[in-house]
Amino acid sequence: MTHTVREKHKLLARVRRLRGQIEAIERALDTDAGCEQVMHLIAGARGAMAGLMAEVVEDHVRTHLVDPALHPGALNAEAAEQLLDVVRTYLK
Repeated sequence: MTHTVREKHKLLARVRRLRGQIEAIERALDTDAGCEQVMHLIAGARGAMAGLMAEVVEDHVRTHLVDPALHPGALNAEAAEQLLDVVRTYLK
């Protein structure tokens, strides 16, 4: 079972919240909201998308690259943590 299937409900909840944020942007534009409000909404949606991507990437690395039970010769766990720290920082 892949990590996206195992974490399906959690990931779908994040996607649904993201959909709500996108719909809020649409409503703001439709009601002629000010540009500052629209930019805040866009920034929030961008952050939510980056967070979703970071979670999927992190689970992918942990499941497919450094799980010693599945891959005894996998990457060094410390190196994987360093990589994930960089990815989290980049996606913020």
